[in-house]
Parts: sequence; structure tokens; C-alpha cells
Amino acid sequence: MLTNIIQTLTAALGAAGFGLLFNVHGKKLLWIAAGGGLGWLVYLLVEAMGGGLFWALFLATVTVVTLSEILSRVLKSPVILFLVPMLIPLVPGGGLYYMMDALIREDTGGFPAKLESVAIQVGAIASGLIVMTSIMGNFFTIYYRRKAQKQGK
Repeated sequence: MLTNIIQTLTAALGAAGFGLLFNVHGKKLLWIAAGGGLGWLVYLLVEAMGGGLFWALFLATVTVVTLSEILSRVLKSPVILFLVPMLIPLVPGGGLYYMMDALIREDTGGFPAKLESVAIQVGAIASGLIVMTSIMGNFFTIYYRRKAQKQGK
């Protein structure tokens, strides 16, 4: 339990750190930290419920993309400003490192397993991004059209 809390807080700090690299300050930086922590929390919860690596990362990405799309419209900022820093905790950096290490050391037993794990993680993140970006784009298109129609009447 304590480990999960520490991991979630660390994910929030990591997301905020990348937000600072993008020169984000104030309320937006707090939202980025909250989104990064929330994404990691979703990942931990889905994994703890037996959802597996792919579904944990997919649903965490869905959460982050949804929050980023909403925040971008509420706070009148580009989506990318929120999305990239919030996704940073989910990126399989350690897995990529160990995969490349196994490749360089010519570890024929370890490399394929590490490659498969990284491919699953990257695929889950990419799938979550594609699915939710499409859904949110369509949702907001319909929302703004209906809003314009109501104001026109």
C-alpha cells in the first residue's frame, strides 16, 4: 500500500518535472502533476485487479488522454501541453534500457522477452492514444456543433 502511494506521488512529481521542461507554471503544472499521478494510479489499480500489462497501460493512457483533452479546453491551452508530461510516467524507459542492454550483450535468451514486453507496453500506449484522441475529437465536434445550434436558435 505504501509502495503504491510512493509510486503515485513519484509519478506526479515526474510529470510535473516534465511540465517544467515545457515551461508550464501555476495551476496548469498542478493539473499536470495530478494527471500524471492519476494515470499511474489507474495503471496500478488495473494491474492489481489482474488486468495485465496491456490493459493497465491502455486504461491509464485512456485516463490521461481524456483528462488532457478536457483540461486543454477548460484552461484554453494546447492538448500537447498536458498530454506529453502526463504520459511520461507510463513510458517504459526501464524496459527499453534493459532491452537494449540485452541486445548489446547479445543475450539471446533475455532479449526476445524484453522486446515482447516493451512492444506490449508501447502498443498499449499507442492504442490508448489513438482510440481516445479519436473519441474525444468526435465528442467535442458534436458538442460544439450542438452548442452553436442552441445559440443560433
